[in-house]
Amino acid sequence: MTEPVGTPVEAGPRPVLITGGAGFIGSNLADRLAAEGYDVIVLDSLVRPGVEDNLRWLQENHPQRITAVVADICNGRAVAEAVGQACAVFHMAAQVAVTSSLADPVADFMANVGGTLTVLEALRAKADGTPLVFASTNKVYGDLADVTLEMTPEGYVAADRDLRAAGISEARPLSFHTPYGCSKGAADQYVLDYARSFGIPAVVLRMSCIYGRRQMGTEDQGWVAHFMLRAMKGEPITVYGDGRQVRDVLDVADAVEAYCAVWKNIDAVAGRAFNLGGGPANAVSLRQVLGFIERLYGRPVRADYAEWRPGDQRWYVSDPRAVTEALGLEPPRPWQTGLRALAVWLANERLAKHRGERTAETVP
Repeated sequence: MTEPVGTPVEAGPRPVLITGGAGFIGSNLADRLAAEGYDVIVLDSLVRPGVEDNLRWLQENHPQRITAVVADICNGRAVAEAVGQACAVFHMAAQVAVTSSLADPVADFMANVGGTLTVLEALRAKADGTPLVFASTNKVYGDLADVTLEMTPEGYVAADRDLRAAGISEARPLSFHTPYGCSKGAADQYVLDYARSFGIPAVVLRMSCIYGRRQMGTEDQGWVAHFMLRAMKGEPITVYGDGRQVRDVLDVADAVEAYCAVWKNIDAVAGRAFNLGGGPANAVSLRQVLGFIERLYGRPVRADYAEWRPGDQRWYVSDPRAVTEALGLEPPRPWQTGLRALAVWLANERLAKHRGERTAETVP
């Protein structure tokens, strides 16, 4: 039997540290690693609504594997202590909403830049080659206003056929828009420079739209789950812009696979940044997602349209070739299959909270 792609390096006595490990992607990653026999330190401030449920779920499912450290990512002492124990660090902790960054740019900076520097300094002081995998964002490429687009009934597409077929590669110049783009972009570059200047084996993953179980989306972040939750409750959805903006969506299980594969292959990929998304095969507009949700639930979904948000990309599709080739990743789950699975999970979670029990995994 061949070793599955993305299985981490040989387990040792030291735990894996996941900052922001009670969040959406972090909790899925923690679950994966704990299930594979790794001890996991989840460092999280627990300030975002709903993450306490994720931590509770992790502790119930892996009582001998999960250790929780409730601390802010800028708490130097807590971070240094956790990093000191770790055999690897996955840095997911962040302020994640563009809207929040516009409301409070200083808090956004402190969480995203200050928190990342706190982790990097702990690793620099440790100086033992502990690898770091950093969760960045496609927002480091700005609003892509220079990309000529064509409008179709379903969504925007790149006018350049080669770009449309391949997506945005890592060769794309960086261009930070909004305080969130600036803070995540600065953190992204700090990680790469600490790899260059101090020899920390670090990799940056610039993620597009990740969706899946344990995502309790809001209007500000996690739009796929947010759309489904509103539709499930029969509530209207506010769409900012015309709804034709396109993202390449990626199931969280495929994202976790990539994170684990980076760790496994850290010697080969250290110092690099990769774009991580569903690629052209999973490029979908907001309108297409709304239409799919209507068919899934068998009833109309009310969508109210509002002004475009600052820095919103009308079209962003990742070129997945570099990360796929470097890590040997399998093709991602088709978006229709993934969204159907998310709908099942959300329905189960909603019913479980009302009934105190888990329901059968059937399509709602």
